[in-house]
Amino acid sequence: MNKVYESPQAAVADVPDGASVSIAGFGKTHSFPTSLTVALREQGARQLCLVANSLGEGPYRSITLVENRQVNRLIVSFSARAGEATSAAEKQIAAGEIEVELVPQGTLVERLRAGGAGIGAFFTRTAVGTAVADGKETRVIDGVEHVLEMGLKVDYALIRAARADRFGNLEFDGVGRNFMPAFAKGAHITIAEVDEIVEGELHPERIGLPGIFVSRVVRKTVDVEHDFPVVREGRGADSARTYNGKQALTRKQMAEVAAGLVPNGSYMNLGLGIPTLISDYISGRDIVLHSENGVLGYGTIASRDDYDPEIYNAGGQYVHLEKGASFFESVTSFEMVRGGKVDFVALGAFQVDADANLANWSTPNMVGGGIGGAMDLVAGDVNVMVLMMHLDSKGNPKLVNSCEYPLTGLNCVNIVVTDLCVLRRVGDAFKLEYVAPGFTADEVAALTEFDIDVSDFESAA
Repeated sequence: MNKVYESPQAAVADVPDGASVSIAGFGKTHSFPTSLTVALREQGARQLCLVANSLGEGPYRSITLVENRQVNRLIVSFSARAGEATSAAEKQIAAGEIEVELVPQGTLVERLRAGGAGIGAFFTRTAVGTAVADGKETRVIDGVEHVLEMGLKVDYALIRAARADRFGNLEFDGVGRNFMPAFAKGAHITIAEVDEIVEGELHPERIGLPGIFVSRVVRKTVDVEHDFPVVREGRGADSARTYNGKQALTRKQMAEVAAGLVPNGSYMNLGLGIPTLISDYISGRDIVLHSENGVLGYGTIASRDDYDPEIYNAGGQYVHLEKGASFFESVTSFEMVRGGKVDFVALGAFQVDADANLANWSTPNMVGGGIGGAMDLVAGDVNVMVLMMHLDSKGNPKLVNSCEYPLTGLNCVNIVVTDLCVLRRVGDAFKLEYVAPGFTADEVAALTEFDIDVSDFESAA
């Protein structure tokens, strides 16, 4: 048995118009099968249904197929990102040229895994009460509402691995597993792009995906330089806003405050944005960080002079590992979260309301949005901590009576850390626990749309 193809072009030559194709890849640049994607663009198949977590950016990732107008349907976790230039996908969705289905990241990999395992559908707590659940069957199981999600199968999957043998067995480096196993299992034909095809065979104990799930193997021909995430102007870790003529906390200081709220012995997930900075403030503590892209036990953010390109967090930042770290694929990652094994989740947000509802994946001026793993992360038995600015860029409260933006989760927020304060959910209200130096409880209350409990707070001003 020999599954090795001579080139990426040969491997995708038979993809027909109208095919469904899943393309793995994390964030904007990581773990994409770049050579296969470029080959599929050159091959020119049209009217494709593209299944992906995210479309990435640049000429070597999935977005290139959208830009080349080869796609008429998207099933993705991210179709847009807040604060960024309008992408080709957003423009074509707005024009009615592309149909889009947004799916939570954990649900997406579970649907593909289920489709490949002969499981027609499953119930999940993820997305209950959100727009994602609209029109879907629901059922109360053990007193908790669940949403029915259908298994998903595709015609082709394009995935990436570090090494392969001629039998199609794959070996992954670092967090490179992430979506690969689920995408492969949910496809009729799986094509793997690898850095190296070994002579002979891989050692059985190092195989991350057995060859039975892989149809074709090809060596990488497009070598893309590793990118470091670019921080938007005014969003640096040391930047701070001014309220009432006084400087609030910087993002770094917010992360330090948040880290202090997490007890030793905790497992914690850090979401995109400000939460990623928390990893720099738990060094030496008995806290284990989890990232949904497939790593448990990472630590500080790496520099350009000292990083491993195969080890990065959910924000795409390269990170260092702590002792006892482990790697795994995305299905396992979300099992940890939904199964209640993770104690704390830290997320960014657009809005949090008086009922502890969270909105963090879309705004009224976005076409589509970026659900990512947030809906899965807040659906489990977990303490949800939100880190965000107290006001938005236009000076409007982000702590509101009722969320105006699409919801991520219902009644799920336990703690809010802003650049002015810390609020903790106690009963049916948020209670003020901390105020930034130089500010008063009254000032915080005046900048918060809903009523907060300040009864036990003594102003430090």
